[in-house]
Amino acid sequence: MYYNNKIKTLSEIFGTSEIQLEGSFINVAGRVYPIVDDVIILLEPHQIPSRISEKIQCLTREEEIAPSIANDIQYTFGEEWKTYNKILPQHHDEFKLYFDLIDLPALGSKRIGDLGCGIGRWSYFLKDIAKEIVLIDFSESIFEARKNLSESDNMIFIMADVLNLPFQDDTFDFMFCLGVLHHIPAPALQSVRKLSRLAPEFLVYLYYALDNRGRLYKLIFYFINQMRKLICNITSPTARSILTEVLMWSLYVPTIFIGKILSILGVSVSKVPFYSVYGHMNLGRIRQDVYDRFFTRIEQRVSKKEIHKLSDTFSEIIVSDDLPYWHFLCRK
Repeated sequence: MYYNNKIKTLSEIFGTSEIQLEGSFINVAGRVYPIVDDVIILLEPHQIPSRISEKIQCLTREEEIAPSIANDIQYTFGEEWKTYNKILPQHHDEFKLYFDLIDLPALGSKRIGDLGCGIGRWSYFLKDIAKEIVLIDFSESIFEARKNLSESDNMIFIMADVLNLPFQDDTFDFMFCLGVLHHIPAPALQSVRKLSRLAPEFLVYLYYALDNRGRLYKLIFYFINQMRKLICNITSPTARSILTEVLMWSLYVPTIFIGKILSILGVSVSKVPFYSVYGHMNLGRIRQDVYDRFFTRIEQRVSKKEIHKLSDTFSEIIVSDDLPYWHFLCRK
């Protein structure tokens, strides 16, 4: 089994020496969790997607309510990352932007937590740096992460609600959660506070409140957001695929093209919607972001001022002034 040589790590994560592998299950101090395709399932039975629960022979744990999970959000991200499941060259460029606040070589001796890992695109670029990485996601995307990191042996894969982890305090030396907490029912910044117990350093990205943008930009966003609120209710995979193409070619591609022309002419493009973020991306990467943007029901946004209020929990908050706005680093 994949976890035969990882008992010590699992003991440290769960805070108990009572760890036993029992076929396709792991017994943690008397509580039994299924293992499916090398992914440890910590979700309650009623939270496990049907396609995964069908692979599990028996589920004996009692159901509990975990309000931070919304079934439609779980479904949306599971479908998104099963569709857009490849690690792309553009992901490395984005990785460098998100991790500009981090001393990467210093992670060499550390255990890292990737909360809401999706297909494991950020951990992919840390796999040869970090000592250990624990990847966590509540959707079926965790199985895509396992495939993308199949050649790495320093990974733990867990299907779980990031706000309901049975881990001990300071399980990780460093953790990150990028583009996740603004999509769950719990208040995003309060979730950051709740997660603070798990590591001394925490890198976070939440959708920004456009607090550094002008009125025209905000007006354009308002109408796009109204479209999202209507479109996100569509669940048909075929309809979503068609709408993704329509939205990409009608909204994103034209404005990106305009931005490129203006850039060639030496005109400022800072106010051109989409260009600053998507101007360097290929169509495959843009397509994935269009799906992400329009088919997610829950969307929270925070301002830089609100982020700094996390000083009631952390001793230091470092907010990057560079894209993507506002990714920030918290230190206890």
